[in-house]
Amino acid sequence: MTIPFVRSAAAAALLAFAPGLAAQGPSAPDTTTGPDWRDDPVLTAQQFMTPPDEIAEAALAPRWLNVTLSSPNADRTWFLDEVGDGPVGMDTFSKPQHELGGLFIDFQANRDRRLTIRNNAGIDLISATDGRTVSIDVPDGARVSNAEWSPDGSRVAFFAHFDDATHIYVADAASGDSERITSRPVLATMVTSFEWTAGGSAIATVLVPSDRDPMPSPPAVPMGPQVKVTEEGQNALRTYASLMATPHDEDLLEWHATGQLALVSADGGDVTEVGEPAMIRGLDPSPTGEHVIVTRMVRPFSYVVPVSQFGRVEELWDLDGNVLVTLDETELNTGVRDTGDDDEEAEEGPAERRQLAWRADGAGLTFLQQEPAPAETPDEASDEEEERPNRRMDRVMQWEAPFAEGTETVVYETSTRMQSHQFGSDMTTLFITERQGQNVHQYAVFLDDPETKHTLKRWANDDFYARPGSLLTEGGLGASTVRTSADGTAVFYTGVEYDEDPLTNGPRSFVDRVSIRTGDDERIFEGSNDGEYERVTEVIDPDAGIFIVDRESPTEIEQSYRVEGSTRTQLTENVDYTPDLTAAPVERFVVTRPDGFRFRVSVTLPPGYQQGTRLPAMFWFYPREYDDQESYDEGARTYNKNAFPGFGSRSMEYLVRLGYAVVEPDAPIVGPQGRMNDNYEHDLRNNLAAVIDELDAREIIDRRRLGLGGHSYGAFSTVNAMVHTPFFKAGIAGDGNYNRTLTPMAFQSERRWLWEAKDVYLSMSPFMHANNLTGALLMYHGLQDQNVGTHPSHSPRLFHALNGLNKDAAMYNYPFEDHGPATRETILDLWARWTAWLDLHLKDGEGTSRPVTFDDVDGAN
Repeated sequence: MTIPFVRSAAAAALLAFAPGLAAQGPSAPDTTTGPDWRDDPVLTAQQFMTPPDEIAEAALAPRWLNVTLSSPNADRTWFLDEVGDGPVGMDTFSKPQHELGGLFIDFQANRDRRLTIRNNAGIDLISATDGRTVSIDVPDGARVSNAEWSPDGSRVAFFAHFDDATHIYVADAASGDSERITSRPVLATMVTSFEWTAGGSAIATVLVPSDRDPMPSPPAVPMGPQVKVTEEGQNALRTYASLMATPHDEDLLEWHATGQLALVSADGGDVTEVGEPAMIRGLDPSPTGEHVIVTRMVRPFSYVVPVSQFGRVEELWDLDGNVLVTLDETELNTGVRDTGDDDEEAEEGPAERRQLAWRADGAGLTFLQQEPAPAETPDEASDEEEERPNRRMDRVMQWEAPFAEGTETVVYETSTRMQSHQFGSDMTTLFITERQGQNVHQYAVFLDDPETKHTLKRWANDDFYARPGSLLTEGGLGASTVRTSADGTAVFYTGVEYDEDPLTNGPRSFVDRVSIRTGDDERIFEGSNDGEYERVTEVIDPDAGIFIVDRESPTEIEQSYRVEGSTRTQLTENVDYTPDLTAAPVERFVVTRPDGFRFRVSVTLPPGYQQGTRLPAMFWFYPREYDDQESYDEGARTYNKNAFPGFGSRSMEYLVRLGYAVVEPDAPIVGPQGRMNDNYEHDLRNNLAAVIDELDAREIIDRRRLGLGGHSYGAFSTVNAMVHTPFFKAGIAGDGNYNRTLTPMAFQSERRWLWEAKDVYLSMSPFMHANNLTGALLMYHGLQDQNVGTHPSHSPRLFHALNGLNKDAAMYNYPFEDHGPATRETILDLWARWTAWLDLHLKDGEGTSRPVTFDDVDGAN
């Protein structure tokens, strides 16, 4: 079959603009007649397929068995690790669900669908001393999630998810033995976690109400049409994929959301019900277990925005369910633009409480609050604003039970506005961060001498290389506290230093000890950056110099070590499951466009590649917008030349096993702030042209056998490239948007509306230029794509156009998948279709793909 080649006027102009391309001819699909790709059994199969073994093995390599030590217990002697077992199966993914305004509910099990499809097979505890493990006993038939240490670190609580219910289990950390503590199921629809409280003797959670009514049934006969009406004002809504539509949806949401707040004893499971069932969407118990901050969802609901924007009330409850105080009220947000000036009205209300949190010592709540502005008398009022310094005090407040209004006390105050506050672990020292413009001041105040500020660090936030790191903290119940030295005289900063030439010098991890009173600092740990990267993942004992450090290099997978002085004890045995890909040649270089703009390109080549061998190449990209060269260059500041290459289930580098070069170019779209997309088509063409010319000059690619692909905005840009350039013989576009008029009120970094920048929206919509498509396009889309802007209807509409225009295209829509494939079946099927597509269009059908159904694979489920 001859693949049609259409050269647009834009493409012709590009050839004239780029002499290197014009001299060697366009990268158009050749016109050699070959077998009809529509006869390929992989591309036309209507059941799940699998790719070549070398691709399937890489995509499903058990990387989930590798460990990065995190989640330590209270004394940092053990780490907690939830053990995965690979991508979820379609049998679980397709379990019946209710879709309610962006909330997906596994109604059989009374939980958020995410807990059904994103969980783990087991829980291991890993020693911080020698790496030995204790496995937690998981009940038969259960999946697990949300494993959490008790405050003293002696026990672990976790969710056990069964087909029809979720329960809480508590395990002994020493033996791993576990037992169920919930007699009736957890309601995990909106509150998808639990909290230890009362010193570890109880767990706060939401249970299914004991006298729950039956689930509302849909009306047998529709009671009327689905109704939406506009509101007054500019309602600049995003294009949400999932919205409620009927009164039955509203009733169903309220039923799913209404649960019983309860404290469940960690020993024996005795239940203390707190208040009456309510639509609880968040809970935060006090460390003492005597009070709970409860966030309730409230009516009215909406048909134009998702559940996340529904109204809510934040209240402080006692254990009888009495509302002691309403902390905050948020109305339903339907997106209407506020065109009025409410500053004056806001000033008349109560001063805002900022950073509200439980004190770690159990002594009530702590928050920041600026004192109210003084009332002006008529004599003081003036039409002209007088310039005078702002002397309103900003305060750290304490609020203790019974939390009556007006009983707050001032812990500390200052005439400058505070950005954040934290206590030291003994609660006698405050650590304050203030920011004015880009200038940041971090200091300590001893509460017995509040007039004296002890500067720890000052820096300019816009000076990237001057940032000092972050104060080392410790969590637990209540607000996190700053970790101090054993004698209380010093704090610690942890961070990473980046070099101004990251291609030459890799980043370096550090821990600094800083004197609280003098600000003098001392570096107590500095990781290597000489061909490797070491980073501190946990500070066990900064006084004794004991750290958990992860080390990796471009050829060695990350391992965790216990570092004590010069002694290093390896704690993990992680495995590089694709050593051939780790060792594959990678070339990184900078390309210069004809307009002088410089950007980076990475090329991965097959193992054993011989210089000068021209290969078919697959480009994979995701354009981003920048103001200028400087703003683009800032993105390279955190580049880590010593990092181990990270692969996932969809890493395009796997194609080197089939003989492709894999090209990952940056694709900067550059222009004045707010108008970058005026240059979108121009920069897109010239980025790709410059990369192709450079790779051709390096004798890496066969420029007549090029493929291009991307996901989401990368898919959108893939199709744009294929309708505006003649460079690519095959394309792969996943979960994309192809018609910008369907996202008329801004997208990506574009903030102008369609009616303000109509030409930009139309020129950036590949659907409008589908008649100019060159090459063959494969599209895939998840049928439950929830990403705003990439509704699943985009792919069928574009396919319909291409089909009518006699273009070569295929489309694969995957059931139950969201914005990116998640199931084992879909991942393998995509690779099967991708490799078959590329082999046929870039290798003239001489690739290694072969038709194998998913059911033929050992271990398929």
